[in-house]
Amino acid sequence: MRWMWSLGDYTALAEVLEPHSEALADACQIRSGSAVLDVAAGNGNFAFAAARRGAVVTASDLTPRMVELGRARSAGGGLNIEWIEADAEQLPFADARYDVVASVFGAMFAPRPALVAAELFRVAKPGGLVAMANYSPGGYLGRLFEVLASFSARPTFELPPPFLWGDEDEVRRRFSPHTDSIEFSRRRLSFESSSIETFLEFWATTNAPQNALKVMQPPKSHQGVIEANRALVEELNESTTGHVKVSSPYLLVLARKPG
Repeated sequence: MRWMWSLGDYTALAEVLEPHSEALADACQIRSGSAVLDVAAGNGNFAFAAARRGAVVTASDLTPRMVELGRARSAGGGLNIEWIEADAEQLPFADARYDVVASVFGAMFAPRPALVAAELFRVAKPGGLVAMANYSPGGYLGRLFEVLASFSARPTFELPPPFLWGDEDEVRRRFSPHTDSIEFSRRRLSFESSSIETFLEFWATTNAPQNALKVMQPPKSHQGVIEANRALVEELNESTTGHVKVSSPYLLVLARKPG
């Protein structure tokens, strides 16, 4: 997992996803001086949103590459964000430390969701907020995940699909040992491009799982991944003007730790 999520030009993808980190920060109603933790932060979209609202922010990610990108971005933006290399399943932070613990399209990809849920609530203060933005099944991203999985070797043991984090009933089940106060909001995000070729090139450059397949497959086999993605984009394209627009649903989650 650490190796895979170090692949690809995540900075370019993060620019597309940044408005949805802003949306989660708005929903959290972050106050100046609040202690905020961004889990599986990538290069820091949510961390930046929280810091701009006056929070005292810690950002964590599994991969040294993301932590490096985040530190450079923080320094360039003049924001004081503490960056820590950390696994969402075993966070190296004290109990009850943060007012807001959040993850935007990040912690959902950790393989053991029960551990992730327990850790998010463990490090939140009593009365604190655990917030997530998680891709839902279906749409372009959900279907792309299925395409990539069909080209991957089967694991020796089954892991729950990460897109289950975008299902309300599943999130209730995972969070039920830790809270009885959960709010959901269904949202959508879109990816747009001037052409299918430009879109495929962007995704081949930025998508970590696809880059991992490219490394592991012979070129002829990987061409099958590209063509399957092309067919998917042609099927789901919402544009009628020769451009590309594909969309995916996601779930915004706000859960309060009992306090």
